[in-house]
Amino acid sequence: MMKLFDSHCHLDDRSYKNDFDKVLHNARQEGVEKIMVVGITQKSCRLAVELSKKNPEIYVSVGIHPHDVKDCTEEVLISLKKLAQNKKVKAWGEIGLDFNRMFSPRSLQEKWFIRQLELADELGFPLIFHERDSKGRFFEILKDNFKPGAKGVVHCFSGNRRELSNYLSLGLYIGITGIVTIEKRGEHLRKLVTGIPSDRLLIETDAPYLTPAPQKNHTKRNEPAFVKSVLMKIAEIRGEDPEKLASIIWDNTHRVYGISDS
Repeated sequence: MMKLFDSHCHLDDRSYKNDFDKVLHNARQEGVEKIMVVGITQKSCRLAVELSKKNPEIYVSVGIHPHDVKDCTEEVLISLKKLAQNKKVKAWGEIGLDFNRMFSPRSLQEKWFIRQLELADELGFPLIFHERDSKGRFFEILKDNFKPGAKGVVHCFSGNRRELSNYLSLGLYIGITGIVTIEKRGEHLRKLVTGIPSDRLLIETDAPYLTPAPQKNHTKRNEPAFVKSVLMKIAEIRGEDPEKLASIIWDNTHRVYGISDS
């Protein structure tokens, strides 16, 4: 069976409260052996770390999402820095800019994005990025603050060809979600997936969101087991053997997060 790594999900979400163990069982049945649970608030980061202590396949990132930076303070970041001492914490994120829904003011998004870039550099952590409708501002900040040799992934990539080229020029990895499986919504993404170097490609669910096809026809809630559908669609688009591609992506995910393949 192919070994799969869901590089980005939110298993701390309350939608898993009643069947969490079954969700992990489903993942194992589909070959998903490792899972990155991504923090977005101080509370979700704490919950994610607790999950990782009880479940060996779970790893964690900590950070404050751009939607939530309106509540960010230096004290909050200090608490996350302490939390990051846990051995299962392997990345900082999800951080970035989101000028679509504007749940936090632009000035605060930019301030705490830069501050978290500095903190991740101080700790030597790879980064998990969120970008939506920033009209180039996200890349501008990265150019000035993302240090040479640093590692990171643009999660749920849905940009254009120029943005993809810019991210690759910084050495970033590209996370692809179930959007790639959706007939209309994923049309543009499918055209770009062929241009991602195989050694920069990651797969993710962003569960409980972005359920891929065909599962979305039966359930609204996404889960790590469904990352196999993302892998299979990418392999189909690229004309590659799914098992070989899965092996490459498995190695990529371990490399970007600094996780031992054992």
